[in-house]
Amino acid sequence: MMLGKTAGGLFWMFRYLERAENTARMIDAGLRISLTRSSAADSEWTSILSSTGLASAYEAAHGAPEGSKVIDFLLRDPNNPGSVMAGIEAARMNARVVRTALTREVWEAVNECYMVLKRLLARPIEDRDLPRVLQVIRQRSAFVRGALHGTMVRNDIYNFARIGTFYERADNTARIIDQKYYILLPSVRLVGSPSDNVQWDTILRATSTTRAYQTLHDGDVDPRAIARFLILDGRLPRSLAFCYGKINDNLGYLEKEYGTRHTCQSLADALCSKFRSHDMNAIFDYGLHEFISDFLRDSATLGRQIEIDYRFIE
Repeated sequence: MMLGKTAGGLFWMFRYLERAENTARMIDAGLRISLTRSSAADSEWTSILSSTGLASAYEAAHGAPEGSKVIDFLLRDPNNPGSVMAGIEAARMNARVVRTALTREVWEAVNECYMVLKRLLARPIEDRDLPRVLQVIRQRSAFVRGALHGTMVRNDIYNFARIGTFYERADNTARIIDQKYYILLPSVRLVGSPSDNVQWDTILRATSTTRAYQTLHDGDVDPRAIARFLILDGRLPRSLAFCYGKINDNLGYLEKEYGTRHTCQSLADALCSKFRSHDMNAIFDYGLHEFISDFLRDSATLGRQIEIDYRFIE
């Protein structure tokens, strides 16, 4: 079996990369809100800080949310361990630890990502440059994924990398839904105000699913359809069902490779079964917020169990 230190390094390397990219996408969504609905900008930045789990840290350092301060805090604040730059630095540090497990192409993609962003984020980003910088963050993360897919053998190294990616991605999608669940409730559809439409668009933009949703739903903005898309649609790479299907698959490959079934496999099976056995009517009857809260709790339990089962912590 792979050393726990190596497995953990791969898992966290790709978690940090995914987290940095997700944060950039949420900043992009918040920027759009601030440009189109300035009156709602402060509440939207508060929502984004809550989605990233950094609201308390920001408030302690800066007080009330202000767009420019929130953006700098999320992108590059050296005192914020959850910033994009901190995530990229942590990913590179983990990549150095597991350097011999990576192909040259993957290592170079991670290292170049770090060097490019360290230069771009060396000082506060001016408003006119922000869209370009956010695009570079997304692109550099994509380059690492592309190198992984194109050059890595599909073995335990690859599986731990993918588990980290999908675990973090599912967590991000769930937290965005949890922050915005009140506008996804069926009753809100009756309101149909322009502000509601902007908020729905924000959810799709923050999860990078706008074009995919529009293509599959003919542009019809429907709260129930959006919720189903982000939770249950197995075709969407950022839906909860898709991410946990992949996590379960990769854990299954590890089970076959090592000849051992761990507790985390059973936990992943149980989570996947919820997506197979529930439709949106059942989820709304139970409570969308309650369903997502249960998921986040169970997902956190799974994450801890993966670390225990594969001895990430020595």
